[in-house]
Amino acid sequence: IPVFILAGLLVHCVFLVSIFDIYFSSPLVHGMTPQQTPLPPPAKRLVLFVADGLRADSLYELNSNNTPQAPYLRGILENNGSWGISHTRVPTESRPGHVALIAGFYEDVSAVAKGWKENPVEFDSVFNESKYTWSWGSPDILPMFAKGATGDHVYTFCYAAESEDFGAQDAAKLDMWVFDRVKSFFNSSRSNQTLFSALNEEKVVLFLHLLGIDTNGHAHRPNSREYKENIKKVDEGVKEIASMIDNFYGNDGKTAFILTSDHGMTDWGSHGAGHPSETLTPLIVWGAGVNYPQKVTSQFFEDNFLKEWKLENLKRLDVNQADIAPLMASLIGVPFPLNSVGTLPLEYLNNSAHFKAESMFTNAVQILEQFKVKMSQKKETTLSFLFTPFKPLSDSEQINFLKKTRLYIQQQKYDEAVSLCKTLINLALEGLSYYHTYDRLFLGLSIAMGFVGWTTYVILVIIKTHTNLTKTVQTNNKESTVLFYSFAFVGMIIAFFLLIQTCPWTYYVYCLLPVPVWYAVVRELPVIQDLATNLMSPHIGQSIGFLLVCTLGIEILVFSFFYRSTLTIGLLVFAGWPVITQLWVQAKTTALIWTLLCVLLAIFPLMPVVGREPNIPLVIATGLLTFLISCFSLSSLCKSENKYRNNEDLKVRFYQMLSIALSTYVVSSTHDSLKNKQGLPVLNQIISWMTLVSSSVLPLLSPTFLFQRLFSILLSLMSTYLLLSTGYEALFPLVLSGLMFAWINMEQEALQHYGLSFKPKLAVFNFAYATDITQFRQLHLDDVRRSFFFVFFIVTAFFGTGNIASVNSFDPASVYCFLTVFSPFMMGGLLVLKVVIPFVLVSCAFEAVQVTTQLSSKSLFLIVLVISDIMALHFFFLVKDYGSWLDIGTSISHYVLVMSLTIFMMLMNGLAQLLTAKRLELPRRTKHHST
Repeated sequence: IPVFILAGLLVHCVFLVSIFDIYFSSPLVHGMTPQQTPLPPPAKRLVLFVADGLRADSLYELNSNNTPQAPYLRGILENNGSWGISHTRVPTESRPGHVALIAGFYEDVSAVAKGWKENPVEFDSVFNESKYTWSWGSPDILPMFAKGATGDHVYTFCYAAESEDFGAQDAAKLDMWVFDRVKSFFNSSRSNQTLFSALNEEKVVLFLHLLGIDTNGHAHRPNSREYKENIKKVDEGVKEIASMIDNFYGNDGKTAFILTSDHGMTDWGSHGAGHPSETLTPLIVWGAGVNYPQKVTSQFFEDNFLKEWKLENLKRLDVNQADIAPLMASLIGVPFPLNSVGTLPLEYLNNSAHFKAESMFTNAVQILEQFKVKMSQKKETTLSFLFTPFKPLSDSEQINFLKKTRLYIQQQKYDEAVSLCKTLINLALEGLSYYHTYDRLFLGLSIAMGFVGWTTYVILVIIKTHTNLTKTVQTNNKESTVLFYSFAFVGMIIAFFLLIQTCPWTYYVYCLLPVPVWYAVVRELPVIQDLATNLMSPHIGQSIGFLLVCTLGIEILVFSFFYRSTLTIGLLVFAGWPVITQLWVQAKTTALIWTLLCVLLAIFPLMPVVGREPNIPLVIATGLLTFLISCFSLSSLCKSENKYRNNEDLKVRFYQMLSIALSTYVVSSTHDSLKNKQGLPVLNQIISWMTLVSSSVLPLLSPTFLFQRLFSILLSLMSTYLLLSTGYEALFPLVLSGLMFAWINMEQEALQHYGLSFKPKLAVFNFAYATDITQFRQLHLDDVRRSFFFVFFIVTAFFGTGNIASVNSFDPASVYCFLTVFSPFMMGGLLVLKVVIPFVLVSCAFEAVQVTTQLSSKSLFLIVLVISDIMALHFFFLVKDYGSWLDIGTSISHYVLVMSLTIFMMLMNGLAQLLTAKRLELPRRTKHHST
């Protein structure tokens, strides 16, 4: 068996990693030559303000009394500069946003896995191409542009990471810090000759990263007074900096200014997904080489913002976020960043038609360079007779395009030249994507082959070892040798084929994996034949019906990943299960409780996703409710016969009740303290962390009787869960575990109903003595339903209170009892814990079901494995890397979820066995109680 488990783990890890290789490998290529416009640029220097987390509507909309949010910037876009909306891509996080702005490409998903601060891939940026760049702001963002720069010309000034505190008095001080530093920097340059001459060079960039708005948005929501006040402060700061810089350079008219944002923010203060409030960011450009406001009578956009903002007659120029990098490069005349995929937004430029055409030509050549490098890389690693080039941009077509454009520019047909360049850019980008996804179909098919083979093999193992459907079949030695050699031969051919093409080593893994898997399946051919004859004879109708029900169940599970409300339908069907199977006749109360709790739990998937509107009173009420329930159980425990309890156990139960009460107090006082801007009280923080640590140990001290131990686990986990809750989700584990208790009782009734065994007395059932192997029985069809219930409950535990399709749909407020200073990995860890707690409850209940229904955990586990693998195959083909980026994030997380479900269930199964059966004995115990 260990071999089987190891093989299973290995296969699943390969499947899991494969999507990152197949769908999300880094699109960057290296080895292009820099391209620069041959004409003199309009500006000598560029000032870039990035207001982190600023939404477009927050900046442009008017207050209730018709005054602008940001008077200075409103004046700029009405009188001096051009404005528009910059459309970002997902993930709308700070790092990818800044990479798009400054380097001109959209970071691939693989970079997200490598953290925010370091450079997973080396890339070129406008800063790197500049003569000097000075930047001020957050330590999370600035270092990555300095790190990738060649030579020593990008200077950074950051505040300490501890300053990014969501619970602080006012985050606007982060922005004031930046403005003050910039002013003192310019003042000091008057007495520092080297700095003064460096500042007076051409091709200089000044970058001000303003994090206050983002931090205030997370802490207080974007519609709060704090967020709006922060916008006013930024507006005043920008005004002061702009006039100071103009004065410093003697108003030479050679400075260009850009104000934009890396991403927006939802109304509930999160970002990362693809909601318009997150992807629409403001862009205001003014100064040297920039167009003045253009008056228009009418303009059409699908959104109705222009009317709301009262900007209908000023031309709105929308861009994609990556287009800002080429815009900056052309304003100060530096080469376009090598990996940039942005298209120069010509309407922002106030320059000659010749300059625009030349700049556009440079842009097209720079993107074409990337296409050429990508093509030659693919050509080198593919056999010539198998290589299918990208037709619209063959070598002759490329030369044709470039010649034509050059000719147009010489003949001064600038508009034709520009439109030709735009066509070329679009084709080159299509070609880049074509070569990037060149091997996808071939790899996808081999993974799918592996999947189908593995699932078939697991089904055969279940049938062979855990049921009596097949007779034991003798194997023919001669046949099996022939079989082995033929499969080995196939494997060698595949390996040789990959070797000629110099494929990366991962390709060998993906393509060779199906070979041993299918070999294992074909070896069991006699079992398959035997099974077929067994099923075909009398029960053909039953078998087909059973298969149909199974398929329907799995499809419902797959659907629930996309529409949470599907879970509600499923739970309502579960509520009717006792009626359908006549179970209610023999156990009316249990069935009634089961039905009620199913209906109660069915409400949760219909609720909005967690974290939108915090509701602390509800969390406190849940804490009190849990406390009351534990009081009742304590009193019933005290009344129970003496042989099932002792004083030590009562002490443990008492500690757990105290811990629930403390958690409830901490939640209420922490949120009050943060509301009054007094930060996170240290005492609360200490209690929170101690509760977290103790909750994993306390259950192990409680008695191992079935309900006592399960209730002890619930209380411990509940105290931690309360600390991590901000709204209705606090009730979720309570209702869920109520249903789990009902489930354990219902399964007992089901056992009797099908006459499979006697009913053990659950009250005195002890986990510690439950592993007597001889009592295990063969699988019955009803066990497939048991496993399906388990998978369904696990999915419900996950989606019941909302999907964490991406970690960003979480609300940072849920970790405020533990920490308020920004720390992505710590916060991420606590959020994962919050998601895992309902899983643990379900897993412990399933452990109890296995033990009380006398099933070997292995057989049930294998059925669960089959169910989740069939689901995973669905999601493998549903993974997207196009369309709205929210879809991409969701599709990855679905696949990763289902894949890790199996790996995760092995862990959960182990954890559940530990939590239910192990007991830590406290010392100074004299008398032992026997059961």
